[in-house]
Amino acid sequence: MVTETGRTVAEVARELGLNQQTLRNWVNAYEAAHDAPEPSLSVSERARLRELEEENRQLRMKTEFLGKSSRLLCQRVSVSQRYAFIAAEKDTTDEHGVKSYTVENMCAWLNVSKSGFYDWLSRPESDTDRRRRYLGTLIKKCFDDSDGTYGHRRIHAWLARCGEPATPELVRSIMRDQQLVPCQPRPWRPSLTQASTHVLPDLLKRDFTAREPGEKLVGDITYIPTGQGWVYLATVIDCYSKAVVGWAIDDHYRTPLIEKAIHMAARNHTLPARAIFHSDRGSNYTSADFAMTLHSLGIRQSVGRTGICFDNAMAESFFATLKNERVHRVTYLTKDHAKADIASYIELRYNHRRLHSAIGYKAPNEAHAEYYNHANAA
Repeated sequence: MVTETGRTVAEVARELGLNQQTLRNWVNAYEAAHDAPEPSLSVSERARLRELEEENRQLRMKTEFLGKSSRLLCQRVSVSQRYAFIAAEKDTTDEHGVKSYTVENMCAWLNVSKSGFYDWLSRPESDTDRRRRYLGTLIKKCFDDSDGTYGHRRIHAWLARCGEPATPELVRSIMRDQQLVPCQPRPWRPSLTQASTHVLPDLLKRDFTAREPGEKLVGDITYIPTGQGWVYLATVIDCYSKAVVGWAIDDHYRTPLIEKAIHMAARNHTLPARAIFHSDRGSNYTSADFAMTLHSLGIRQSVGRTGICFDNAMAESFFATLKNERVHRVTYLTKDHAKADIASYIELRYNHRRLHSAIGYKAPNEAHAEYYNHANAA
């Protein structure tokens, strides 16, 4: 205490209840053991040091606070939203139980008045705030039920289905307030497509709409990493309902894999005469065996151009959704784990519950059932 604070031996001896000579001997021994003892600070230097330490503490608090509230500093954010943030932070404490920020400092940092904050705090909750709080509860539930995959557009559509009117911008604003950020897709995946010399037509021409279920089908293969190696998923997607009507998963991507997927589609769904199956020009899709399989099912074959992903964009889009919403968020230790989890995602979530933007924010199975309900009623 003597060497570090610059206080006299007498002062420290009285405070600690020690003999002055004993303490002086200790100080002399300490200084002798250190070749270059630092000179003690004067009273004015110690006062200045305390001032600098306090300034540094205030700057750290300001930086931390502004990091939390950076989105509130743009011009379009209302004063009420800034007040709400201050109210949420005013009781925050550090590890010692001391309040981290004073109301006065927070008001100064966010460019609002302290008196205005307390006036706002004393007002009763407005109808608008009550409505936002109610919608916030619904939005949080929908977001959690979607496993964090729904953005503001799908949540807006879900609210409309529940009879809760709200604009997309209001939904986005509330999600921003609650810091609800949906998972984002990764921008790239390797292609399994190989060039082929077979002359096959492109019957879709990038038109992925259909007048009835089963009229147009698209398919592709993707890979899934596991702790035991790769597994491969082949899909068949209905262009009308966007449902995955056929799929197969195995540890290879040879022709039998895609044959299993197309057989599942033909077995579980009624396909109209002259239905079309469209794919890329992978060697398995252009093989003679697969052509015979399609012919036996009465399905016409269509392929896109080599290396042009847009020609099979709908199949690519499903894989992007699957990877973003499920595969990239799960670690598959075994191949069986991957197979079971992906089957569950396709049948229980994607086909049955997930709202699809291309069919008016309905679930694929819902769109499929609606078509036949209307056809039977006609």
